[in-house]
Amino acid sequence: MKKYMIGLDLGTTAVKAVLFNVTGEYIDKETQHYPLHTPDVHIAEQDPDEILEKSMEAIRLLVKRNRCGNSIEFISCSSAMHSLILLDKSGSRLTESITWADRRSEDVAEEWGTERGVGIYRRTGTPIHPMSPFIKLLYFKDAHPELYSQIGKVVGIKEYVLHHLTGVYEVDKSIASSMGMMDLETSQWDAEVLEILGLDTAQLPDIVGTTKVYPSLNRMHEKLGIAEKTKIITGASDGVLANLGVNAIRKGDIAITIGTSGAIRTVIDAPRTDVKMRTFCYHLTDDHYVIGGPVNNGGVVLRWIRDELCTEEVGEAASSGKDPYEVMTQAAKEVRPGSNGLIFHPYLAGERAPLWNAKAVGSFYGLTLSHERKHMIRAAMEGVVYNLYSVYLALREQMDSVGSIKASGGFARSEMWKQLMADVFGEQLTVPKSYEASAFGACLLGLYAIGEMRDLGEAAQFVGESDAYVPEEAVYMKYQEIMSVYIELGRALEPFYNRMDEIR
Repeated sequence: MKKYMIGLDLGTTAVKAVLFNVTGEYIDKETQHYPLHTPDVHIAEQDPDEILEKSMEAIRLLVKRNRCGNSIEFISCSSAMHSLILLDKSGSRLTESITWADRRSEDVAEEWGTERGVGIYRRTGTPIHPMSPFIKLLYFKDAHPELYSQIGKVVGIKEYVLHHLTGVYEVDKSIASSMGMMDLETSQWDAEVLEILGLDTAQLPDIVGTTKVYPSLNRMHEKLGIAEKTKIITGASDGVLANLGVNAIRKGDIAITIGTSGAIRTVIDAPRTDVKMRTFCYHLTDDHYVIGGPVNNGGVVLRWIRDELCTEEVGEAASSGKDPYEVMTQAAKEVRPGSNGLIFHPYLAGERAPLWNAKAVGSFYGLTLSHERKHMIRAAMEGVVYNLYSVYLALREQMDSVGSIKASGGFARSEMWKQLMADVFGEQLTVPKSYEASAFGACLLGLYAIGEMRDLGEAAQFVGESDAYVPEEAVYMKYQEIMSVYIELGRALEPFYNRMDEIR
């Protein structure tokens, strides 16, 4: 076996190629950013060819910098879910890559929030929501029938990138199970869904296991600077791989991720859906399924606060050589838990779990003349965690007990974020020292795919040390008091979301 492995993580705003040695030690990372095009509140799409080029560039630069082109055992892939790219019969693009955040199909989602729609959710595990490729396709079928009639193949960004590495269009069970189109029990495209869409299986990628190994590259090795026989592992979605990457795969283990968006998940051994359609159910492997809830509003909330409210903190950071977020969180630390009665509902980009309402909007409640910008920063951070805790409450109803809570994502670089989460959840939070959980999870899945791990339970020996954060009892009780207001207030505001959408 060769010395290194690469996890290629296709995210919402950047691709990361992360180099590990085969014992799981982090070596290096190359990140390439790309824009999310949002010309209005409903559109959120990207140029898939730009993402493809950035992905290849990330691998090439990482390999060149570490001089390891002949020492890569495999590249294993992770990807954000719910993207949609329509190709014509020649393989040319009919659309951009339409991301999970795109809201054009919100009216279609409302129409399908019926018993029939819930039945599809229970078979496929994907809630009826504009994020779902099933709902996106229904939108295109109705709104753009001429374009829809030209469809030769329906793919997502991971399949688009992997096609250029392997020469085939195939989708792993994890990504397929997030499309709202695959029957969880049979791992086949759902017949009723295909009938509704007017599509046949030839227009969809073949479904393969998350551990499929492609023994060589599709003429791409010279461009990437790696050996021709370097293996490609199809991999899975970033969410389920984050569970594996932080070793949250035993019964009762919970993984929380906050990046641009966020999610909370646990692994089970058989498909399960929620009677209230609050959670998803997706594949990890043939014997492992992940249930949980995604939120639209993670780090993007703090980025909005930075850009729109914190010019002073950004200026201070520039003059002192610090990260703006470091200055912002330092200001938030000066504020007591609860932000002096200020509550923020973080629905700046609509919301998936727990509301599943694309028209949801954010709000500050409790503003007074005594509040300063630092209160708003802290309230925004608290609001993100309150929202995740709301999803946690729904997930707990489907679990016998909680064994551990492990966190990953960009927020894990902030001591304040981590302690805040422990205090709100009232549970010890552990954070592995490697923050690149999805890329690392992809590599662990790769080791399992090539037979270097007999069981996913062996992931523990690769994950290594973790930091632990213990809740402060008095702070936890304070947050429990606030959570009841947060939830009740959210319910009271919900009837106004449609009305405000019409006003906009």
